[in-house]
Amino acid sequence: MGTREYFDEVERRKYFVEPHIPRFANFPRWRGKEVLEIGCGIGTDSVNFARNGANLTIVELSSESLAITKRRLELENLQANFINGNAEELDQLLPANKKFDLIYSFGVIHHTPHPERVIRAITNRVKPGGELRMMVYARHSWKVLWIYARYAWREPWNWRRLAAKYSEAEIGSPVSYIYSHREARALLQEFEIVSITKDHIFPYRISDYVQYRYVKNWYFRWMPNSWFRGIEKRLGWHMLIVARSAHG
Repeated sequence: MGTREYFDEVERRKYFVEPHIPRFANFPRWRGKEVLEIGCGIGTDSVNFARNGANLTIVELSSESLAITKRRLELENLQANFINGNAEELDQLLPANKKFDLIYSFGVIHHTPHPERVIRAITNRVKPGGELRMMVYARHSWKVLWIYARYAWREPWNWRRLAAKYSEAEIGSPVSYIYSHREARALLQEFEIVSITKDHIFPYRISDYVQYRYVKNWYFRWMPNSWFRGIEKRLGWHMLIVARSAHG
């Protein structure tokens, strides 16, 4: 861990399973632009923004994730402004009048206890003509159907918490919100919605995937790719939202 080879393997694997991410982020578009990334993980998207010449600022709650991402960028002689803090307190972390051409957050804001506080904080941080691009989990999705089909009969008393409990690879996420289109629009009521789309159904058997083998579950194995993509567009787990500031 921490070598260039390790990070390259992580990136290949991530974008193989989630090829919609580079399309959604559109990294080359932000060359020379001010980009704020809320939540960086271990920096796979971060390094791609930096490679493409964005002026990148990262706000990340985990000091360990931030350290790993710093190491990742250093290996490629890339730079970013790193801020260790809670995105719910964004206004206290950023310079008073700092605004961005893009605010990007992929799979992060739905894991904070008060997503509306993050959205409220970023409302006035988007430049006129700038964009918010974020991914949150979709309520009407294959993943939620799968979770209820597998676990609802085992834990009928816990049905309200099932989607959150089994939303991640490690069971027991303390906070995982899921959104319908209507709920997402309500969360972003201060923004002008450009588009809301869905993508991503994970088709592989977990037992094989963790061994670096890409073997699809039987019910996806013989499905034509065009059918699978059609289902992803309707029942994808990732709700991809592009919005602009209504005040810009």
